[in-house]
Amino acid sequence: MTKRLSLREFQEDLVRRFAEAQSGNRRALLGVRAGRENWLVNLTDSGEILPVPPLAAVPLTHDWFRGLANVRGTLFSVVDFSVFHNGPHTVPGGPARLLLVGARHGTNCALLISQALGLRNPDDFRTNPDDSADDRPWVTERMLDARDDPWLRLDVPTLLAHRGFLQAGLE
Repeated sequence: MTKRLSLREFQEDLVRRFAEAQSGNRRALLGVRAGRENWLVNLTDSGEILPVPPLAAVPLTHDWFRGLANVRGTLFSVVDFSVFHNGPHTVPGGPARLLLVGARHGTNCALLISQALGLRNPDDFRTNPDDSADDRPWVTERMLDARDDPWLRLDVPTLLAHRGFLQAGLE
């Protein structure tokens, strides 16, 4: 019971912090790690961040499609965001989380991420001067933080509309 209360308090605190960040003059970003890559997601495009629930496997799908998750009675398709980008498999549990990204856009979709890194201030990043073209249309910008760590800016609507993302079944 205490653990459940603590989780609820944590989620309520996170929702409050997201709301405060969105209502401020600066739009905060959510930092996440998927495999070896750091990603920045606009808070308006991100949804809940949850511990990974049990996943129901779906046969005859790509290895990046991890299955279905039941989140409070609603089924969400789960994509291993690292494997989708040819990275290592994400092990559910530990720091791994589900980032519900599709609900705002009318799609019950969740990204399995290696770790949620928290809120980030856009002013703490600069454009990567070695910005080479990225063939992934959902990458809107390559950036560097104060420690010169690379980050990728994710355009969620473009990702959700991309044919390669929508084709989870093997052909």
